[in-house]
Amino acid sequence: MSKHKQLGKKGEIIAREYLKKNNYSILAQNFCKDKKEIDIIAEKDGLLIIVEVKTRSSHQFGFPEEAVSIEKEENIKEVAEEYQYENPKYQEMRFDIISITIKRNKKPEIVHFKDAFY
Repeated sequence: MSKHKQLGKKGEIIAREYLKKNNYSILAQNFCKDKKEIDIIAEKDGLLIIVEVKTRSSHQFGFPEEAVSIEKEENIKEVAEEYQYENPKYQEMRFDIISITIKRNKKPEIVHFKDAFY
């Protein structure tokens, strides 16, 4: 596995732990439809939370959250609608981004953007 993919997987693990510590229930991980993916699907207080995780090792090329393009948002929305259709219990959903920077020998920096896009 490439270093880039390893970093991304490590970020997803950190994000899941962060969400659990903040009383979110993890419903699914890496939920796919037609080669499009949602990193984490969670629930809190009856609300479906769709989470895109972006991880970087530095801010040299920008902040992690800046890598979520309009096209990526549209892909996430499309897959989220499919998940919601399959799970009609959830009438409302929110789209979040968890931005993680993992610098060598330092505690990861986590920024949680709630309602990041619609």
